[in-house]
Amino acid sequence: MKRGNVTTKLIGVGALVLAVAACGAPPAKEAQTGAAGTAKSASEFGGMDKLVEAAKKEGKLNVIALPPDWANYGEIIKAFEAKYGVKVDSAQPDASSQEEINAAKQLKGNDRAPDVFDLGLNVALANKDLFAPYKVSTWDDIPAELKDADGLYYGDYGGFMSIGYDAAKVPAPTSVKDLLKPEYKGKVALNGDPTQAGAAFSGVMMAALGNGGSADDIAPGVEFFKQLKQAGNFQPVDPSPATIESGQTPVVIDWDYTNAAQTEKLKGKLDWKVVVPADAQIGAYYNQAVSKDAPHPAAARLWQEFLYSDEGQNLYLKGMSRPVRLDKMGDKADKAAKDKLPKTEGKQVFQTQAQADKAKAVLTATWAQAIG
Repeated sequence: MKRGNVTTKLIGVGALVLAVAACGAPPAKEAQTGAAGTAKSASEFGGMDKLVEAAKKEGKLNVIALPPDWANYGEIIKAFEAKYGVKVDSAQPDASSQEEINAAKQLKGNDRAPDVFDLGLNVALANKDLFAPYKVSTWDDIPAELKDADGLYYGDYGGFMSIGYDAAKVPAPTSVKDLLKPEYKGKVALNGDPTQAGAAFSGVMMAALGNGGSADDIAPGVEFFKQLKQAGNFQPVDPSPATIESGQTPVVIDWDYTNAAQTEKLKGKLDWKVVVPADAQIGAYYNQAVSKDAPHPAAARLWQEFLYSDEGQNLYLKGMSRPVRLDKMGDKADKAAKDKLPKTEGKQVFQTQAQADKAKAVLTATWAQAIG
């Protein structure tokens, strides 16, 4: 469901902008591209008006791995096109983070190469050599711990792991442990394989936190899913809107913004609700970045400015995800959208990359045996 079953995303998202204009472009375009390709901020390029002018001249932006129903990217893309008159070419919406990087390398120097990426932190960290430093105008609003100091990548939106459920078919869970009860027999689905998919990985981390584990100890989460399988409650099916609506997966462990999006989609069909267990709040942010090889570097930088503007951040919020500037936006945040977010309170856990790497090693060694 929405990238989670194919991505290697773990803690964040990153959109990276890749390479400079294709060979053989007219001299005027080459000159403009060169300036945009080295600009580390809009002010360095001459201001937003100049950046907009250059992006319009390029006329196109290549994005990859942005499903329209993931974090409201469908509406975000349409709003960007309408605002700036730049055509967005959206390729491989269900691609994984690594597949985004692969596409950038394979298409380097080609006008079809991705300009921007939406990546997990682990993939972003492993590919910093592909990024060009760029700091958006609202840079200071982004918490220091969620951005690279040089502007190579930076958090944009995120959320918390949650339990989505059909209230007509199961009782409301208040903790992860509730899912072991007989009422959930054959009903609990996890979004993907946790050794490969970020959403599933964080689902196991949520289970760990709810069963005495910690950011440093995922083992209780693996043991929980082993017990869930033994109890007959685990449904080894990748959930989707179709499986939810059909009743095949009436309980889904996934990001709160993904589960919350189903609430809107299924309104009038199912009584779909979402809870973030108070004793197991594991959060994560995705990251943006700009690549040194973007074929449309001005449009790539303008895309970043749009995403981190009040308008862009509110569009993320409308998609039930938590924009990185939310705490700094004050009255500029969309109150109606904000009020729809699944409630969170108390202790919140955000893993470091070292903690995530340690957990991945444990999962790789134990997951298959636990649920096999």
